[in-house]
Amino acid sequence: MSEVSYRVWAVPRIPEVSAGDDLAKLIAAAEPELADGDVLLVTSKIVSKAEGRVVRAADREAAIDAETVRVVARRGTLRIVENRQGLVMAAAGVDASNTPSGTVLLLPEDPDASARAIRDGLRDALGVDVGVIVTDTFGRPWRSGLTDVAIGAAGVRVLDDLRGGTDAYGNPLSATVVATADELAAAGDLVKGKAAGLPVAVVRGLPHVVAEDDGEGARAMVRGGRDDMFRLGTSEAVRLAVTQRRTVRDFTDEPVDPGAVRRAVAAAVTAPAPHHTTPWRFVLLESEESRIRLLDAMRDAWIADLRRDGKSEESIAKRVRRGNVLRNAPYLVVPCLVMDGSHTYGDPRRDAAEREMFVVAAGAGVQNFLVALAGERLGSAWVSSTMFCREVVRDVLGLPEEWDPMGAVAVGHPAEEPRPRPERDAGTFIEVR
Repeated sequence: MSEVSYRVWAVPRIPEVSAGDDLAKLIAAAEPELADGDVLLVTSKIVSKAEGRVVRAADREAAIDAETVRVVARRGTLRIVENRQGLVMAAAGVDASNTPSGTVLLLPEDPDASARAIRDGLRDALGVDVGVIVTDTFGRPWRSGLTDVAIGAAGVRVLDDLRGGTDAYGNPLSATVVATADELAAAGDLVKGKAAGLPVAVVRGLPHVVAEDDGEGARAMVRGGRDDMFRLGTSEAVRLAVTQRRTVRDFTDEPVDPGAVRRAVAAAVTAPAPHHTTPWRFVLLESEESRIRLLDAMRDAWIADLRRDGKSEESIAKRVRRGNVLRNAPYLVVPCLVMDGSHTYGDPRRDAAEREMFVVAAGAGVQNFLVALAGERLGSAWVSSTMFCREVVRDVLGLPEEWDPMGAVAVGHPAEEPRPRPERDAGTFIEVR
């Protein structure tokens, strides 16, 4: 068996790149000693700079918004998104490093076209036929750390499809497609480094990965939505999101991100509702003053009710302490039911059923809200107490008479991991007819 080896080295003397620069000429002037069959690895930052993808952005988040097609995952301020190039990555590839203060770098508009332009330019300048890969840094699901991957390519066999062949033992290969371009990008990053000022590297000794034509480009490596098992989450993940929602009664002092709550409300109002109505309203109590004012009034109303029931002062004090879950939470939400769009029949039986439909819809909205909060890594506890003093709540919060408070939700960061939920046999809740 013949020995297989390759060599990787960084190209020195690449100057600072500015908008309008011809990258192929800059690379050729650095005397990279390229030969036919080599693969050139070019960091996307210098491609972006040459193509004028440096933009003023006092607010980096706004720049990320502009480059985002869809949000895949979010934790705090970190967003994993699909960007306009079809890549799923952190912050849409918007980079505030290695660029003047007050500006950000966007990824090349068409990284495959950028790679083709560099390849053509090097052929004209040096008379060599090489492959070109434009690289960028990615994190990866299930793995810590970053690595470089190919986001653009020209003249490179980006994927090596081994399906239909056999392994060394004669076993058929039915699922093996090697991401050759990503492996080359990672090899180049070992010599370029992240802060060494060496944005270009060369791989020599693997001529079989270089194509005669430009090839299909790195776009071919982007998994389409139809084949992406994790695009919307598997059924297992959806069930886990629901079952992991737990009632949390102890919270840390860490502030709650109001944006996370608003995203949970956006999920809440997708719940089903009768007659195409929108029977939900969510009152967000973000200030400590508003929370204390409401809870004090509710406490007084509860004490008055308990005294009318003939409860002892000791019993009353014990019961009132149960409300501390709301008082100790750093954020409160009061979901309300609104019957706008409801039908009136003039028949007590049907009118009662109409209200029940709206109550069920309100409950579905609250459940959506609680599950979405869990997805934001926030704990919550739904407490029914506002339903027992609706007039008090409406008066304190200045709510319209037709708004019915449907409990209150304590929101915050859990002080500890919830205990495992006891297993329940679903069969005990099922009747088959």
